[in-house]
Amino acid sequence: MRTYLLRRLLIALPSLLGISAVLFTVLALAPGDPFGELATNPNVPPEVRMALRAKFGLDDPVWQRYWHWLTAMLHGDWGFSFVSRVNVDTLVWQRVPVTLAVIGASQLVALAVALPVGIYAATRPYSLFDKIANTLAFVGFSLPTFFTGLLFILLFSIKLDWLPFVFRSDIGATGWAWWAAQIKQSLMPVLVLGLFQGASWTRFVRSAVLDVIRLDYVTTARSKGLPERSVVLRHVVRNALIPVVTLVALTMPQVFGGAIVTEQIFRVPGIGSLLIDAILRNDTPVIMAVTFVFSVLVIVFNLIADLLYGWLDPRISFR
Repeated sequence: MRTYLLRRLLIALPSLLGISAVLFTVLALAPGDPFGELATNPNVPPEVRMALRAKFGLDDPVWQRYWHWLTAMLHGDWGFSFVSRVNVDTLVWQRVPVTLAVIGASQLVALAVALPVGIYAATRPYSLFDKIANTLAFVGFSLPTFFTGLLFILLFSIKLDWLPFVFRSDIGATGWAWWAAQIKQSLMPVLVLGLFQGASWTRFVRSAVLDVIRLDYVTTARSKGLPERSVVLRHVVRNALIPVVTLVALTMPQVFGGAIVTEQIFRVPGIGSLLIDAILRNDTPVIMAVTFVFSVLVIVFNLIADLLYGWLDPRISFR
Protein backbone atom coordinates (compact mmCIF):
# COMPACT_ATOMS: atom_id res chain seq x y z
CA MET A 1 0.00 0.00 0.00
CA ARG A 2 2.76 2.48 0.89
CA THR A 3 4.60 1.76 -2.35
CA TYR A 4 1.41 2.27 -4.33
CA LEU A 5 0.65 5.57 -2.60
CA LEU A 6 4.20 6.80 -3.15
CA ARG A 7 4.06 5.88 -6.84
CA ARG A 8 0.72 7.65 -7.29
CA LEU A 9 2.04 10.77 -5.61
CA LEU A 10 5.09 10.76 -7.85
CA ILE A 11 2.82 10.47 -10.89
CA ALA A 12 0.65 13.33 -9.62
CA LEU A 13 3.59 15.75 -9.42
CA PRO A 14 4.21 16.08 -13.20
CA SER A 15 0.44 16.27 -13.74
CA LEU A 16 0.15 19.22 -11.38
CA LEU A 17 3.26 20.79 -12.95
CA GLY A 18 1.77 20.54 -16.44
CA ILE A 19 -1.61 21.89 -15.32
CA SER A 20 -0.01 24.86 -13.60
CA ALA A 21 2.20 25.64 -16.62
CA VAL A 22 -0.74 25.62 -19.04
CA LEU A 23 -2.92 27.72 -16.73
CA PHE A 24 -0.20 30.27 -16.09
CA THR A 25 0.57 30.62 -19.81
CA VAL A 26 -3.09 31.07 -20.73
CA LEU A 27 -3.62 33.67 -18.02
CA ALA A 28 -0.43 35.51 -18.96
CA LEU A 29 -1.45 35.71 -22.63
CA ALA A 30 -5.07 36.65 -21.88
CA PRO A 31 -6.06 40.30 -22.45
CA GLY A 32 -6.42 42.58 -19.46
CA ASP A 33 -4.22 44.35 -16.96
CA PRO A 34 -4.58 43.95 -13.18
CA PHE A 35 -3.30 47.51 -12.78
CA GLY A 36 -5.57 48.89 -15.47
CA GLU A 37 -7.51 50.98 -12.95
CA LEU A 38 -4.30 52.67 -11.84
CA ALA A 39 -3.61 53.74 -15.41
CA THR A 40 -6.85 55.75 -15.50
CA ASN A 41 -6.39 57.19 -12.02
CA PRO A 42 -4.85 60.68 -12.26
CA ASN A 43 -3.82 60.55 -8.59
CA VAL A 44 -1.35 57.71 -9.24
CA PRO A 45 1.92 58.90 -10.83
CA PRO A 46 3.28 56.90 -13.79
CA GLU A 47 6.46 56.02 -11.89
CA VAL A 48 4.36 54.38 -9.16
CA ARG A 49 2.58 52.22 -11.73
CA MET A 50 5.89 51.22 -13.30
CA ALA A 51 7.36 50.42 -9.89
CA LEU A 52 4.39 48.15 -9.06
CA ARG A 53 4.66 46.34 -12.40
CA ALA A 54 8.38 45.84 -11.85
CA LYS A 55 7.80 44.60 -8.30
CA PHE A 56 5.34 41.93 -9.42
CA GLY A 57 7.29 41.10 -12.61
CA LEU A 58 4.42 41.83 -14.99
CA ASP A 59 6.80 43.00 -17.71
CA ASP A 60 9.05 39.92 -17.52
CA PRO A 61 8.83 37.06 -20.05
CA VAL A 62 6.14 34.44 -19.37
CA TRP A 63 8.58 31.63 -18.64
CA GLN A 64 10.44 33.79 -16.14
CA ARG A 65 7.24 34.80 -14.38
CA TYR A 66 6.13 31.18 -14.23
CA TRP A 67 9.47 30.12 -12.75
CA HIS A 68 9.22 32.80 -10.07
CA TRP A 69 5.65 31.70 -9.28
CA LEU A 70 6.61 28.01 -9.11
CA THR A 71 9.62 28.54 -6.86
CA ALA A 72 7.55 30.78 -4.59
CA MET A 73 4.79 28.13 -4.40
CA LEU A 74 7.33 25.47 -3.45
CA HIS A 75 8.45 27.71 -0.60
CA GLY A 76 4.88 28.23 0.60
CA ASP A 77 4.43 31.71 -0.88
CA TRP A 78 1.20 31.80 -2.90
CA GLY A 79 1.63 35.38 -4.00
CA PHE A 80 -0.10 38.66 -3.28
CA SER A 81 -3.60 39.61 -4.40
CA PHE A 82 -3.58 42.65 -6.67
CA VAL A 83 -7.15 43.55 -5.68
CA SER A 84 -7.60 42.55 -2.04
CA ARG A 85 -4.07 43.62 -1.08
CA VAL A 86 -3.55 40.55 1.12
CA ASN A 87 -1.69 37.27 0.76
CA VAL A 88 -3.38 34.79 -1.56
CA ASP A 89 -3.10 31.86 0.85
CA THR A 90 -5.05 33.86 3.44
CA LEU A 91 -7.87 34.43 0.94
CA VAL A 92 -7.96 30.83 -0.25
CA TRP A 93 -7.86 29.11 3.14
CA GLN A 94 -10.62 31.39 4.37
CA ARG A 95 -12.89 30.08 1.60
CA VAL A 96 -11.88 26.41 1.25
CA PRO A 97 -13.69 25.11 4.40
CA VAL A 98 -17.01 26.58 3.25
CA THR A 99 -16.72 25.07 -0.23
CA LEU A 100 -15.66 21.66 1.08
CA ALA A 101 -18.51 21.68 3.59
CA VAL A 102 -21.11 22.51 0.93
CA ILE A 103 -19.70 20.05 -1.62
CA GLY A 104 -19.21 17.30 0.97
CA ALA A 105 -22.75 17.64 2.29
CA SER A 106 -24.17 17.73 -1.26
CA GLN A 107 -22.32 14.53 -2.19
CA LEU A 108 -23.72 12.80 0.90
CA VAL A 109 -27.20 13.90 -0.17
CA ALA A 110 -26.55 12.66 -3.72
CA LEU A 111 -25.39 9.24 -2.49
CA ALA A 112 -28.27 9.03 0.00
CA VAL A 113 -30.66 9.51 -2.93
CA ALA A 114 -28.89 7.60 -5.69
CA LEU A 115 -27.92 4.39 -3.88
CA PRO A 116 -31.25 3.31 -2.34
CA VAL A 117 -33.40 4.57 -5.22
CA GLY A 118 -31.13 3.10 -7.92
CA ILE A 119 -30.77 -0.26 -6.15
CA TYR A 120 -34.47 -0.60 -5.38
CA ALA A 121 -35.43 0.38 -8.95
CA ALA A 122 -32.97 -2.18 -10.39
CA THR A 123 -34.35 -5.01 -8.25
CA ARG A 124 -37.85 -4.19 -9.54
CA PRO A 125 -37.29 -3.21 -13.18
CA TYR A 126 -40.19 -1.68 -15.13
CA SER A 127 -42.33 -1.47 -12.01
CA LEU A 128 -44.27 1.66 -11.07
CA PHE A 129 -41.49 2.72 -8.69
CA ASP A 130 -38.88 2.22 -11.41
CA LYS A 131 -40.84 4.33 -13.89
CA ILE A 132 -41.38 7.15 -11.40
CA ALA A 133 -37.69 7.08 -10.34
CA ASN A 134 -36.50 7.18 -13.96
CA THR A 135 -38.83 10.08 -14.77
CA LEU A 136 -37.72 12.12 -11.77
CA ALA A 137 -34.06 11.32 -12.54
CA PHE A 138 -34.42 12.54 -16.12
CA VAL A 139 -36.08 15.74 -14.92
CA GLY A 140 -33.48 16.20 -12.17
CA PHE A 141 -30.34 16.12 -14.28
CA SER A 142 -31.99 17.94 -17.20
CA LEU A 143 -32.47 21.09 -15.13
CA PRO A 144 -29.28 23.14 -14.58
CA THR A 145 -28.32 24.16 -11.05
CA PHE A 146 -28.82 27.88 -11.67
CA PHE A 147 -32.45 27.21 -12.68
CA THR A 148 -33.27 24.94 -9.74
CA GLY A 149 -31.45 27.36 -7.43
CA LEU A 150 -33.75 30.20 -8.53
CA LEU A 151 -36.79 27.93 -8.10
CA PHE A 152 -35.70 27.07 -4.57
CA ILE A 153 -35.27 30.77 -3.76
CA LEU A 154 -38.71 31.63 -5.14
CA LEU A 155 -40.40 28.79 -3.24
CA PHE A 156 -38.61 28.46 0.09
CA SER A 157 -37.36 32.04 0.57
CA ILE A 158 -39.84 34.37 -1.11
CA LYS A 159 -43.08 32.36 -1.15
CA LEU A 160 -42.82 30.36 2.09
CA ASP A 161 -40.15 32.45 3.88
CA TRP A 162 -38.59 29.33 5.43
CA LEU A 163 -34.95 29.65 4.44
CA PRO A 164 -32.58 32.59 3.82
CA PHE A 165 -31.37 32.90 0.23
CA VAL A 166 -28.20 34.85 1.09
CA PHE A 167 -25.42 32.98 2.89
CA ARG A 168 -24.09 34.96 5.84
CA SER A 169 -20.62 34.48 7.27
CA ASP A 170 -21.10 36.93 10.14
CA ILE A 171 -23.63 35.00 12.24
CA GLY A 172 -23.60 36.45 15.75
CA ALA A 173 -24.99 33.38 17.51
CA THR A 174 -22.87 30.82 19.34
CA GLY A 175 -23.19 27.17 20.29
CA TRP A 176 -26.20 25.23 18.98
CA ALA A 177 -27.84 28.40 17.71
CA TRP A 178 -24.84 28.99 15.42
CA TRP A 179 -25.02 25.42 14.08
CA ALA A 180 -28.79 25.74 13.51
CA ALA A 181 -28.29 28.98 11.56
CA GLN A 182 -25.49 27.43 9.49
CA ILE A 183 -27.59 24.37 8.63
CA LYS A 184 -30.59 26.53 7.77
CA GLN A 185 -28.69 28.75 5.34
CA SER A 186 -26.79 25.78 3.82
CA LEU A 187 -29.88 23.68 3.06
CA MET A 188 -30.72 25.19 -0.32
CA PRO A 189 -27.23 25.20 -1.89
CA VAL A 190 -26.59 21.68 -0.59
CA LEU A 191 -29.93 20.37 -1.89
CA VAL A 192 -29.52 22.06 -5.28
CA LEU A 193 -26.12 20.43 -5.83
CA GLY A 194 -27.02 17.13 -4.17
CA LEU A 195 -30.30 16.51 -5.98
CA PHE A 196 -28.78 17.40 -9.35
CA GLN A 197 -25.89 15.00 -8.82
CA GLY A 198 -28.11 12.34 -7.22
CA ALA A 199 -30.45 12.35 -10.23
CA SER A 200 -27.65 11.48 -12.66
CA TRP A 201 -26.11 8.93 -10.30
CA THR A 202 -29.47 7.18 -9.80
CA ARG A 203 -29.57 6.17 -13.44
CA PHE A 204 -25.99 4.93 -13.32
CA VAL A 205 -26.53 2.93 -10.11
CA ARG A 206 -29.63 1.32 -11.58
CA SER A 207 -27.75 0.34 -14.75
CA ALA A 208 -24.76 -1.04 -12.79
CA VAL A 209 -26.98 -3.14 -10.50
CA LEU A 210 -28.95 -4.48 -13.48
CA ASP A 211 -25.72 -5.61 -15.15
CA VAL A 212 -24.56 -7.49 -12.05
CA ILE A 213 -27.88 -8.95 -10.91
CA ARG A 214 -28.13 -11.06 -14.09
CA LEU A 215 -24.75 -12.77 -13.68
CA ASP A 216 -24.41 -16.47 -12.97
CA TYR A 217 -22.93 -16.20 -9.49
CA VAL A 218 -26.00 -14.24 -8.36
CA THR A 219 -28.23 -17.03 -9.63
CA THR A 220 -26.03 -19.53 -7.79
CA ALA A 221 -26.35 -17.55 -4.57
CA ARG A 222 -30.13 -17.58 -4.88
CA SER A 223 -30.14 -21.33 -5.60
CA LYS A 224 -28.31 -21.92 -2.31
CA GLY A 225 -31.28 -20.50 -0.47
CA LEU A 226 -29.77 -17.18 0.60
CA PRO A 227 -32.30 -14.45 1.44
CA GLU A 228 -32.89 -11.95 -1.35
CA ARG A 229 -31.72 -9.10 0.88
CA SER A 230 -28.41 -10.86 1.49
CA VAL A 231 -27.97 -11.67 -2.21
CA VAL A 232 -28.55 -8.04 -3.21
CA LEU A 233 -26.44 -6.38 -0.52
CA ARG A 234 -23.52 -8.82 -0.29
CA HIS A 235 -23.22 -10.15 -3.84
CA VAL A 236 -24.80 -7.56 -6.13
CA VAL A 237 -24.33 -4.12 -4.64
CA ARG A 238 -20.69 -4.51 -3.66
CA ASN A 239 -19.62 -5.42 -7.20
CA ALA A 240 -21.96 -2.90 -8.78
CA LEU A 241 -20.44 -0.07 -6.74
CA ILE A 242 -17.04 -0.39 -8.45
CA PRO A 243 -18.07 1.53 -11.61
CA VAL A 244 -20.10 3.91 -9.42
CA VAL A 245 -16.93 4.83 -7.49
CA THR A 246 -15.24 5.58 -10.82
CA LEU A 247 -18.13 7.80 -11.85
CA VAL A 248 -18.10 9.71 -8.57
CA ALA A 249 -14.36 10.34 -8.82
CA LEU A 250 -14.47 11.44 -12.46
CA THR A 251 -17.42 13.79 -11.94
CA MET A 252 -15.76 15.71 -9.11
CA PRO A 253 -14.53 18.46 -11.50
CA GLN A 254 -18.13 18.91 -12.65
CA VAL A 255 -19.24 19.10 -9.02
CA PHE A 256 -16.78 21.90 -8.35
CA GLY A 257 -17.99 23.66 -11.49
CA GLY A 258 -21.58 23.38 -10.31
CA ALA A 259 -20.52 24.64 -6.91
CA ILE A 260 -19.13 27.81 -8.52
CA VAL A 261 -22.54 28.56 -10.06
CA THR A 262 -24.40 27.65 -6.86
CA GLU A 263 -22.14 29.82 -4.73
CA GLN A 264 -22.87 32.77 -6.99
CA ILE A 265 -26.63 32.23 -6.75
CA PHE A 266 -26.77 31.91 -2.96
CA ARG A 267 -23.82 34.26 -2.27
CA VAL A 268 -21.89 31.51 -0.52
CA PRO A 269 -18.44 32.88 0.45
CA GLY A 270 -16.62 29.88 -0.96
CA ILE A 271 -13.68 29.34 -3.22
CA GLY A 272 -15.91 29.39 -6.31
CA SER A 273 -17.15 32.93 -5.69
CA LEU A 274 -13.55 33.95 -4.99
CA LEU A 275 -12.53 32.55 -8.39
CA ILE A 276 -15.31 34.38 -10.24
CA ASP A 277 -14.43 37.66 -8.52
CA ALA A 278 -10.73 37.18 -9.34
CA ILE A 279 -11.50 36.47 -13.01
CA LEU A 280 -13.66 39.57 -13.30
CA ARG A 281 -10.90 41.70 -11.76
CA ASN A 282 -8.03 39.93 -13.57
CA ASP A 283 -6.41 39.01 -10.26
CA THR A 284 -3.96 36.44 -11.69
CA PRO A 285 -2.33 35.23 -8.44
CA VAL A 286 -5.74 34.37 -6.95
CA ILE A 287 -6.88 32.64 -10.15
CA MET A 288 -3.72 30.51 -10.22
CA ALA A 289 -4.04 29.56 -6.56
CA VAL A 290 -7.73 28.61 -6.78
CA THR A 291 -7.35 26.55 -9.95
CA PHE A 292 -4.30 24.85 -8.46
CA VAL A 293 -6.31 23.92 -5.35
CA PHE A 294 -9.07 22.54 -7.59
CA SER A 295 -6.49 20.42 -9.46
CA VAL A 296 -5.09 19.03 -6.21
CA LEU A 297 -8.57 18.16 -4.94
CA VAL A 298 -9.45 16.35 -8.17
CA ILE A 299 -6.25 14.26 -8.02
CA VAL A 300 -6.87 13.47 -4.34
CA PHE A 301 -10.43 12.30 -5.04
CA ASN A 302 -9.21 10.05 -7.86
CA LEU A 303 -6.64 8.54 -5.49
CA ILE A 304 -9.37 7.90 -2.91
CA ALA A 305 -11.44 6.19 -5.61
CA ASP A 306 -8.55 3.89 -6.50
CA LEU A 307 -8.13 2.95 -2.83
CA LEU A 308 -11.83 2.16 -2.55
CA TYR A 309 -11.50 -0.33 -5.41
CA GLY A 310 -9.38 -2.59 -3.25
CA TRP A 311 -11.93 -2.45 -0.43
CA LEU A 312 -14.89 -3.19 -2.71
CA ASP A 313 -13.15 -5.93 -4.73
CA PRO A 314 -10.61 -8.08 -2.82
CA ARG A 315 -9.26 -9.35 -6.14
CA ILE A 316 -7.69 -5.94 -6.76
CA SER A 317 -4.22 -5.63 -5.27
CA PHE A 318 -2.09 -2.50 -4.94
CA ARG A 319 1.27 -3.12 -6.56
